[in-house]
Amino acid sequence: MLNRRHLRIKILQALYAFFSSQNDNVAKGEKELFHSIDKIYDLYVYLLLMFEEVRLFAANKIEDDKKKRLPTEEDLNPNLKFINNQIFHLLANNAPLQRELQQRKIAWGVEQEFVKKIFNIIRASEEYEAYMSNRENNFEEDRELAIRIFKKYIANFDLIHHYFEEKSIYWMDDLDLVCTMVIKTIKSFDENSTTSSPLMALYKDEADEKEFIKGVFRKTILNNDEHEKMIEDKTKNWELERIAMMDVLLMKMAITEARVFSTIPIKVTLNEYIEISKFYSTPKSNVFINGILDKIFAELKDEGKIKKIGRGLIE
Repeated sequence: MLNRRHLRIKILQALYAFFSSQNDNVAKGEKELFHSIDKIYDLYVYLLLMFEEVRLFAANKIEDDKKKRLPTEEDLNPNLKFINNQIFHLLANNAPLQRELQQRKIAWGVEQEFVKKIFNIIRASEEYEAYMSNRENNFEEDRELAIRIFKKYIANFDLIHHYFEEKSIYWMDDLDLVCTMVIKTIKSFDENSTTSSPLMALYKDEADEKEFIKGVFRKTILNNDEHEKMIEDKTKNWELERIAMMDVLLMKMAITEARVFSTIPIKVTLNEYIEISKFYSTPKSNVFINGILDKIFAELKDEGKIKKIGRGLIE
């Protein structure tokens, strides 16, 4: 489920692309932004599908081993605990996941070499050995194994990272959030879960979050000249061209958010953009942005251009 900080980051990326290309088609830019956000769910579905891919590979290997010219006793009477893992089966038969796979046309397909390598790494692990040595079937143990192998051997697998980078230049930025979604999904399953058990939603409140996305994206563009002038007035000792483009964009977004969304506290807006700057701009950007925005916000409040409503927000 997307949080507001991640939405701000996606808007930042879209605005950077919009201004870098000197595009003037706001509707097209907005459409591309929502497309990039929707594609995050593709990443979620890809990762959920990997459990079934690994299980199927293990099951096929068992069948192939039985057909050896001189099969061993272990080949003929294999330990089926891994392929019978209850979490794997819940995901394989999950109706909402199957619908997403079909609608989004998602499949690992020719990337079966990934699956083979992941399974071989899992099979050689201590977690796998301990799990397979316990012949009892236990839902909690099945869920714990699924979480452990996901964290250690799927989410951090380099070849998968390369594959995702080729799919989208932004997916590596989304990966941590999506991995959290996958783990929460697994934890949500219990012994009473069925094939209709829901997946996680992309948005907490779709209408509200989409309004936030549209508002920040559109108004940052529409008020670009006005907000740029505000920043110029507070950076007299700097030429605007010398200030990192990301810093300028983050400040424009922050000013837009502060003015447009009356229920978001100024402190929240300020802290969010300062935190984002630590990852997406220069090492000293957070201090610079904090100083400039403090001055701009104080001036806008004095002029009555920032008005907050709601409990604890009216100053």
